[in-house]
Amino acid sequence: MHPLEIKVIEALRNVFDPEIPVNIYDLGLIYYLGIDDKTNDVRILMTLTTPNCPVAEDMPGIVMEEVKKVEGVGTVKVDLTFDPPWDMDKLTDEAKLELGLL
Repeated sequence: MHPLEIKVIEALRNVFDPEIPVNIYDLGLIYYLGIDDKTNDVRILMTLTTPNCPVAEDMPGIVMEEVKKVEGVGTVKVDLTFDPPWDMDKLTDEAKLELGLL
């Protein structure tokens, strides 16, 4: 695990889905998080709960700005995908508990 990974995950937990009161990390919207060992550049591949999400155009920028706040992070690139589609199976146990599903 890269030394910045925990801090980046904490930053991702500061970003919430506008329709579900749970952060995007625990919702399982982050499909990939990579940090370059030499440059500390961060690459994120994420999805949304639905392609029709009201913040679909803004969310990658919101995520990028939040991760950029992490001290030591290089550049941040956030890509959006809908393959595979998000489903409830991607929720962490914390998210399930918060939503009353456990």
